Amino acid sequence: MVSASGERGAMLAAVEARAPSRHLWRDRIAVIGIVFYVVAASAPLVGMSGAVPVAIGLGNGSGTPGAYLAVGIALLIFSVGYAAMSSKVTNAGAFFAYVGRGLGVRAGISSAFVSIFAYVTIQLAIYGFMGGLVAQEAKQYLGISLPWWGWVFIAWGLVLLLSLFSVDVGAKVLGGFMILELSSLLIMAFAVIFRGGGPQGLSVSASFAPSHVFVGGLAGSAGIALAFAFASYIGFEATAIYGEESRDPKRTVPVATYAAVGTIALLFAVTSWGIVSGLGQGRVVDETLKISTVGDTPLADPAQVIFHVATQYVGSWLADLMRILVISSLFAGLLAFQNANARYFYALGRAGVLPKALSHVSRRGSPMYGTLTMSGLTALVVLIFMAKGWDPVLNLFYWSSAIAVMAIVIVEILVSVAVIAFFRRDHSDTRLWNTVVAPILAIAALGIGLYLLMARFGLLAGTAAAGVDPTKTAWALSPTGWVLIALPFVMLIVGLVVALARRRSIDSQVVADLVS
Repeated sequence: MVSASGERGAMLAAVEARAPSRHLWRDRIAVIGIVFYVVAASAPLVGMSGAVPVAIGLGNGSGTPGAYLAVGIALLIFSVGYAAMSSKVTNAGAFFAYVGRGLGVRAGISSAFVSIFAYVTIQLAIYGFMGGLVAQEAKQYLGISLPWWGWVFIAWGLVLLLSLFSVDVGAKVLGGFMILELSSLLIMAFAVIFRGGGPQGLSVSASFAPSHVFVGGLAGSAGIALAFAFASYIGFEATAIYGEESRDPKRTVPVATYAAVGTIALLFAVTSWGIVSGLGQGRVVDETLKISTVGDTPLADPAQVIFHVATQYVGSWLADLMRILVISSLFAGLLAFQNANARYFYALGRAGVLPKALSHVSRRGSPMYGTLTMSGLTALVVLIFMAKGWDPVLNLFYWSSAIAVMAIVIVEILVSVAVIAFFRRDHSDTRLWNTVVAPILAIAALGIGLYLLMARFGLLAGTAAAGVDPTKTAWALSPTGWVLIALPFVMLIVGLVVALARRRSIDSQVVADLVS
């Protein structure tokens, strides 16, 4: 009788015999390169100019920095189990491999479809925001009248070109963008801090004391701020995707994960504290709403808040630089998510879940057909929005970003469950905190995050029911909103159906892939 380990080994050997002759290039990217990709994906300047003012104005006001720090701590706790799993599994499919190793092949495939859906939609969101912003800025400052989709396809072509190169080329491009972007945010924040704050000075407690952070409760203003904070962190989990191309992945991926989450959390907390302090803790809500108002609509132009603080405490030159860097930040995010999704397609093609052609790697070591597939999908959706005449920001950006964040949090919960299940069977890591306690805490925190994202979906996606104030009423969605909120769960089911339909042809391949 053949043992389970012998059968598993035979499956692995059979798959290796059929495996593609080319692989992702090894040793192409170090910790700092992965951190560049991951921080770029979170687009800090975009979050600071877009999400933070809304979190302040509609959420917990001066407690917004604490909300971002709280979410960062929750994601650091999630990273403990994630890092423990990364020492056992090195796979470009990341979440797919982790969930598959812990909860089984079908659950892994189901989660992979949700992950791909999330990364496709967040890239579409960035394209929409970038297209609308560049069209407006180019017309105002350069006199160039080009429709939003024209700018989108210019960016689309550049992203496609860069993503066809090896991963280290993209990391170098992102590195330049990130240094400028992070520098501009820190210059503004520390200018406020070193001057002792604004009209009401500096106050740590006003922004970080629990009584201010959680004012109004999860069902009220604190919940709104926390929902926007969760939305701002999307992309940090992509560290493991680059494991196969990294140097010493068992060490690189955990270090990069902690470094990326820590960097993003501190950056958001310090910079938003600078904004709150610069405007004044007791008047920050009124000032934010006044500065961002266009016509009679408050928060219609939230980016003006950070530009106002930068001008007041540093100079107009920094605000002008930030206007340019918002665009470069969006481009960096596009490149980061393009690379992440291309590697998901590659991993699923290699495993036989999707067509094997997706596992083809170019001479430069990049997942060529995965990249082309990702570009094709985004181009198709942009063409549909263009043909329908839908707005790039109100529709493409808000719809896509809201469902993308939900999808990622769903998969993160599955990963945390998978970590617990895996280490109950595999006793190579007996650290209770890393393999049980931290994942349980992460499941609780992420579960709260998912609830907040869904309860405030009408506010995040702009799909509240007619006549309803989404800042005061939760779960009041238009028919479009209910369809959008259901999509990540639909993708879970689609992934499961694919796994069941192709179980005879892919199970052994996927199992072998997961143990490689």
